[in-house]
Amino acid sequence: MIPASITRVESFPVAPRWLFVRIETDDGLVGWGEASLEGYADVVRAAVDQFAEYLLGKDPGRIEDHWQVLTKGQFYRGGPVLASAVSGVDQALWDLKGKRLGVPVHDLLGGPVRDRIRAYGWVGGDDPAEVADHISAQLEVGLTAVKMNASGRMNRSGTVADLNGVVDRVASAREVLGPDRDVAVDLHGRFTLGTARRLAPLIEPLHPFFIEEPVVPENTHMIGKMVDATTIPIATGERLYTRQEFLPVLAAGVAIVQPDLSHAGGISEVRRIAALAEAFDVAIAPHCPLGPLALASCLQIGFAVPNHLIQEQSIGIHYNSGAEVLDYVADTSPLKFVGGGFERLTGPGLGIEIDERAVRDASASWERWQNPVWRHPDGSVAEW
Repeated sequence: MIPASITRVESFPVAPRWLFVRIETDDGLVGWGEASLEGYADVVRAAVDQFAEYLLGKDPGRIEDHWQVLTKGQFYRGGPVLASAVSGVDQALWDLKGKRLGVPVHDLLGGPVRDRIRAYGWVGGDDPAEVADHISAQLEVGLTAVKMNASGRMNRSGTVADLNGVVDRVASAREVLGPDRDVAVDLHGRFTLGTARRLAPLIEPLHPFFIEEPVVPENTHMIGKMVDATTIPIATGERLYTRQEFLPVLAAGVAIVQPDLSHAGGISEVRRIAALAEAFDVAIAPHCPLGPLALASCLQIGFAVPNHLIQEQSIGIHYNSGAEVLDYVADTSPLKFVGGGFERLTGPGLGIEIDERAVRDASASWERWQNPVWRHPDGSVAEW
């Protein structure tokens, strides 16, 4: 039997800040993936176009071989742009494989190890009252966990008022959530190590689920000092892209790793990152403030790996503007919240059906997204 071959590779930038990849074969089957790298859609799209030159005419079923070629076939490689392009292609190839065989991707990864996945929602709010209102809205849709930014723009040293403001907001969250639900606190790389170490003991009595990204990824060599400064679990990894980049943070003692399925090499590489984390007794909680394809890919991993903890998702997230996660899905029922999370996806491939017309229409009117540039009072650049 002659295998199918890839005849078309397309990419679609869509609101609010996502990039979808579509791969079609000569027998009419279509696979979708997500290569969203927020703020760099044009650059990633160019990389996808270059990868398409290699993929056209190839057997789509040779997923691992294609992954190896796209990640190692050139002398210069790696980094978020190329890794995101590979991620979108990889997801689409897994989607194709599952559709061809009539099974969800998690079946191809060894079968499900759980039947439902807990999820958390993002909450905004600059003062404690706003935080409480936003959390209440998340609880109303059935979620049992939330994540919040510790602060907005943070002074390098962190004043007493800055730190007290963080404590007040986390305390407000804990009051609404009670002892049976969880709040994670994202430092977003905005804090220096010294300031993060000062903050952690102040919020320990409030029992955060975890502290996320206490230092920027360039300073990963210092994260062990943060681990040693607190009993709160430390999480990181949304800006790490390979299992080799995760190895130092695992060795430093983090409790949770957060690879992004659209940045860290797709399903193929994140499956390996999860296995590596398991060897360190570390949980995986994939980063995903992105679109439906990234979310579905995360869930496929979550149903297949034993050390999956919880899933981030951006349905209703406060900074989605111009489109929502479910706007691009033909049937929204697989991504409906049930019991604080998601039921096991049973459809073939990634388990969701993309509304292709909605994607093409959105792409035709797409406007480039950029995150804001923040500055400190002295005029120097601040971490966003």
